[in-house]
Amino acid sequence: MRAFRLAYDGTGYRGFQRQPHGETVEDAVFDALRDLNLEVEVDGAPTGYAAAGRTDAGVSARAQTVAFETPAWLTPRAFNGELPADVRAWAHADVDGSFHATHHAVERRYRYFLYAADTDIERARTAAERLSGTHDFHNFTPDETGTERDLTMAVERDGEFFVVDCSASGFARQLVRRLVSALELIATGERDVRFLDRALSDEPLSGGDGIPPAPPEPLVLMDVRYPSVDFAVDEEAAASAREVFERRRRERLSGARVAGSLAPDAPVAENGDR
Repeated sequence: MRAFRLAYDGTGYRGFQRQPHGETVEDAVFDALRDLNLEVEVDGAPTGYAAAGRTDAGVSARAQTVAFETPAWLTPRAFNGELPADVRAWAHADVDGSFHATHHAVERRYRYFLYAADTDIERARTAAERLSGTHDFHNFTPDETGTERDLTMAVERDGEFFVVDCSASGFARQLVRRLVSALELIATGERDVRFLDRALSDEPLSGGDGIPPAPPEPLVLMDVRYPSVDFAVDEEAAASAREVFERRRRERLSGARVAGSLAPDAPVAENGDR
């Protein structure tokens, strides 16, 4: 069995896991394996297949991990020969036949890039500290079970952005995005940090006190850690990934400049005063 690290730009996909409507990253993975003439099950998945996590629609990843039975010739660069450009395999590891990419992960780390030009970093750090630790996060997810997590949350300023890192063994649905929303509420002063005590209590939040999920596009699955699994980087495949995503970075920088130029200037009065 072999495990692969995948990086992908999720902004054009309906999430990682296959679903009846809309193209997903998993669809792209299975299509590539079929085009490589690998043996697959009736549902299109390869034998023994599992993935580390189910990223939501619009969420990207640097180290999504999939594992399945495959011949030794399937290297990351061979995989990339059939994958679309916005999905890149870049490392692999040979693993025991009992390995399960979902259940054997001991830590998952997500990073959110929150635009926060006029936001207080100290308030944000206070919020991150309060949200860290073992809590029942039932007010931060639509899930009704599996809501207790041991979480580490940290935030640093990077120019106009807060870089928010969240680590845990696993995450309930929308948990990271709602944690970011709560952090932003505190950092902007819209809510006092004591609001988090209420959000972490047994009492359900309702109405205007509910915590909506932050937008998915700034969220990235950065790493998935497995004990005793060492991934070998395929340098050629990694270089391909760097080239693809650097090109996309430049395109989006250009798009941001275009968007910034679209707002009309303030009207000029006849005397020249604005």
